[in-house]
This record gives sequence, structure tokens and C-alpha cells, in this order.
Amino acid sequence: MQESRRKFIQQSALATLGFAIVPRFVLGGEGFTAPSDKLNLGFIGAGKQSRSLLNSFKDKANIIAAADVDLNKVHYFHSLLQKYNSTVRPDKTGLKGFAVYEDYQEIIQRKDIDGVVISTPDHWHATQSIQAANAGKHVYCEKPLAHTVEEGRDMVKAARKNKIVFQTGSMQRSNRNFRHACELIRNGYIGAIKEVIVTVGEPAIPYNLSPEPLRPGVNWDSWIGPAPYNEFNAILSPPVELDIFPRWRYYKEYGGGIISDWGAHMFDIAQWALGMDDSGPVKLIPPTANNSVFGLQMVYENGIVMKHEDFKRGSGVRFIGEKGKLDVSRGFLDSDPVNVVSATIQPNEVRLYESNDHYFDWLNAIKTGKLPICDVEIGHRTSSICNIANIAYEMKRPLDWDPKQEKFKNDAEANQLLKPVFREGWGYRN
Repeated sequence: MQESRRKFIQQSALATLGFAIVPRFVLGGEGFTAPSDKLNLGFIGAGKQSRSLLNSFKDKANIIAAADVDLNKVHYFHSLLQKYNSTVRPDKTGLKGFAVYEDYQEIIQRKDIDGVVISTPDHWHATQSIQAANAGKHVYCEKPLAHTVEEGRDMVKAARKNKIVFQTGSMQRSNRNFRHACELIRNGYIGAIKEVIVTVGEPAIPYNLSPEPLRPGVNWDSWIGPAPYNEFNAILSPPVELDIFPRWRYYKEYGGGIISDWGAHMFDIAQWALGMDDSGPVKLIPPTANNSVFGLQMVYENGIVMKHEDFKRGSGVRFIGEKGKLDVSRGFLDSDPVNVVSATIQPNEVRLYESNDHYFDWLNAIKTGKLPICDVEIGHRTSSICNIANIAYEMKRPLDWDPKQEKFKNDAEANQLLKPVFREGWGYRN
């Protein structure tokens, strides 16, 4: 019976996604995988976020390579993995050797790597994801998924064309409180939704840092890659010893500001609760005051207004309905009336995809052939909201958005900002 089921799962995955090789699927509890059944992963980017992802994947997969333009970071990454393997998994059963690279292409070209984990700056996401997909690698890419709307759509196309499993790192979808909040909204526990308030940080700003001496071991030209060239500043890529998050995400040349960085989490939850994973708002109304960094309103076709405002509880989402309100963040889930959040969703009501481990969910999807909880299309739609929010703040005028065509209506200037501008010789179109 067990062997028959294993063969059935393998055949289903092959039929669904066209894999040439599907590792054996081990029947067991979520998060458990025998060493011989673990997929081989390569990490593209070995900075602070990658080290967090290492902790999430190290007991679920064979991590056999990593690449980073800062060799100090990739060697430190390797040392952490070595320490884990020597103390927690001394038998090394099913493990393979580990390779260190400066050029991520070395990872993509390896035949023995099943998937890649990408946690580079936003301006690199599309190129690395598309190239990995074209090489048949499954992709886990950090949020926000894409630096521009057009790049995000191209990432979706590449994933579908190559029939790979693509998980976006908006891991709040694998959190019980966020899922419960979205199910409460979907099932009308506070009535029809009138307004959603999303509290995240400010839009991106133009690069304004002074040049600093380049730190040894850093290939700065490759760090810049397809983005506009600026001289090195350690704020963009701090030394590994500091163990801090870099601030490239503040600058529009390389990231999308905190409205994208945290928006990729909180706008994502709003989209999930509103049932808009394949769509988005139709109108954006930015604040009229000069230099405003809050106050943008995004209106959906059904009349729901989503506001980028601060409701004074940290990063989170507030849903306002006809019968009450509900607040959710990583630190709280509460409501008015208070009994709403304690309600039990019934079997006959709307139930959402349940994942309790965002990382295992991706690996399991690779083995079973199903879509993961935060598929590339979902990640693209969420990052699109972040992208067009930044554009609205920059344009400082109302914009009409067509979520089907993924273009602004009658605004050529705004539409130009939906497209990437790659440095000559770089990017997935070169």
C-alpha cells in the first residue's frame, strides 16, 4: 500500500509539472523528511536573511552550495552549516559536499541542485529567478518578489513555462493567526468590509549615500548587477561582523522602501483576506500634501478602500466592516466585538490553504506537484501593489489601474515606471 501510494504521488507530480526526476516522498508528519529523500538546495545570497533561511531549511533539505558577491558572507554561511551538521547531524546520512561560489550562475548550472533559495536585493530577484527557472530549478524567492510589475509578470511566465514550483517568502501565510483572521473576514464575521488600513513603513527614496572605500572580498560590480551604478557604501552591504539588515531596501534603485519590504507581508494578508490573489485595486489616490509618506488610498472595484496609514499599533492590518473591526499583526489578533477572533470556522464555511511551515510547504509542493501556499502569481500580485503604491507617491496624482492588463489607464509616464531599466550587459533580457 505504501509503495503504491508513493508511485501514485510520483506519477501525479510528473503529470502535473513534467519533472524528469522526483525524489521519493516519505510518508510522515509535516516537517519530517528522511535524509535520503531530501532535496538538494543552493543558496543565492548569503547575508543576514539567508542565515535566517538556513535555520529554516537546514533540517529539511541538503544545502550543498551557496553564492554571494561578498565572499566573507558566504564563508560565514558555510561555517554555520558546518557547525549544525557536526553537532546535530553527526552521521551525515544523505549529505553531500558543500561548494562556495562568488557567481550564482555556478549554482544554476549544477545538475545535482533541485532548487534555489534567493535572498538577494530586490533588483536581482527577477534575473536570478528567471535564469534558475529556465535551468529547471525550483525557486524560493524572498519578498517583495519583484522590483517592478513587468519583472514580476515575467517571473510568473518563466515559472509556468518551465513547470517549476515557485514559493514567495511572504511567510505570514503559514501563520495560524493570519490564516484565521483571513477566514473570519472571508466568512463575514465582521460583516461586509468597507475599509482596510495597512500600517507599514515609507515609500522608497532616491539613492543619496556618499562613496566609501570598497571592503576587501566584495565584487561590487556584481552586487550592482542590472541596477543603476552607484559607488560602494557599507550601508548597502554591511560587513558580516555587524549582523544587521542592510539598508539597500530604502533606495528605489535597489529596493522599494519599507512600503515594499513590510508591504509584501501586510498588503499580502489584505489581498488574501479580500480574495484578491489574482487581482488588485483599480484606483490609487495619493495624499496631496508635499512630501507625504502616508495617506495613499487604493480603491478596489467592489468599493473597498485600502489605506496606507498608521493606526498606531506597529506593522499590521486593520479590517473595518459593517459589524465591527479586526486587527492582526505578528504580535496580536483582536477584534471589536471581542468574541469575533475566538469564533471557530465551521467545515461548511470558506477555508483557506493551511500551511504551518512555509519552507516545508515549498519542498512538499515540489514532491507532490501542487502549488505552494504563496505561489509566484500571488507573490507577483502582492509586490505589484507595493510597486504601484511607490509610483503613486512619486507621481503625486490619482492613477487608474487595470489589474487585468497590469497597466495604468491613459498615463504613459506612470506606465514607464512599471518596466525595468537594466544596466547594459546585465539583466535577464541581455
